[in-house]
Amino acid sequence: MTLDAATAPRVAEAAAILAASAPFMAGKIEEVVDTFGPDLALRMDATLAALFPERAQLERAVLGYAEFAVDALRLHAVFEKTGEYASKTYAAAAQEVYHSREYMMDLYLPGILLSHFLWPHHYRQREFFEAMFMPIVRRAPDKRFYDVGVGTGYFSRLMLQHDAAAEGVGIDISAAAAEFTERHIAAFGLQARHRMELRDVVLDTPDEPRPFVLSIEVLEHLDDPVTFLRSLRRILRPGGKAFITAALNAPNADHIYLYRSPLEVAGQIREAGFHVEQYQSAFAYAPRKQTRYIPEIAAFIAT
Repeated sequence: MTLDAATAPRVAEAAAILAASAPFMAGKIEEVVDTFGPDLALRMDATLAALFPERAQLERAVLGYAEFAVDALRLHAVFEKTGEYASKTYAAAAQEVYHSREYMMDLYLPGILLSHFLWPHHYRQREFFEAMFMPIVRRAPDKRFYDVGVGTGYFSRLMLQHDAAAEGVGIDISAAAAEFTERHIAAFGLQARHRMELRDVVLDTPDEPRPFVLSIEVLEHLDDPVTFLRSLRRILRPGGKAFITAALNAPNADHIYLYRSPLEVAGQIREAGFHVEQYQSAFAYAPRKQTRYIPEIAAFIAT
């Protein structure tokens, strides 16, 4: 199929901005729409219309995504040669990325948000979440959740949209992420059922466990993922369910812990006291000639 500007006008506008500002990415949006169909276009259009209603806002977000994607490509070219991430501590990454409002708002958060639609492995992560995790939420009498490392607020929004009884607390160390998430949630009229807390769950664990915990692509950002996972285990009510994901072989400015296979992530989740019930992994693209490492996302449902 081709991108229909009549049904997805904001997506068509974003595609034109991307082609003009980053010609080597021209056709990228049309390509993913062809791959995943009108559902992707409609979902993306609703997100762009809600969060970036003005042309200048949309242009800024698309340019941020383009820079975010270029940075990832550059880092991956180095990773192909070395097989290792650049050495960096969590404290250094936090200072450079999470506590830099300009970097977060202009590049990082728009980049991540658009990647949920434009990167196939991110889109498939969302499909797994909605197909396998949300039915569990809908059957539960208590639908309260924590979203730890909330980022853009995308998965908190999905939880709230899919179940009118869901109530969430987003947790992050970044004031910029909290601000972006609050704006994201409010743009869809869901703010009455969600609030943000600035805290580090390892150092400042919430007092009340909840029946659901989300943690989307946080583990690779940490020096010690197992300690973080144990903190998630403490805030999950006995019998509750967690949706935990991690990026593998995916260098980024703030990726510290290198996972090479989903089994490594599963092993750490189990070490932290969880039982892994099921998981899915998805690659960013099909294997290419002379490519050693393909970025991948592994998503786990655990209790």
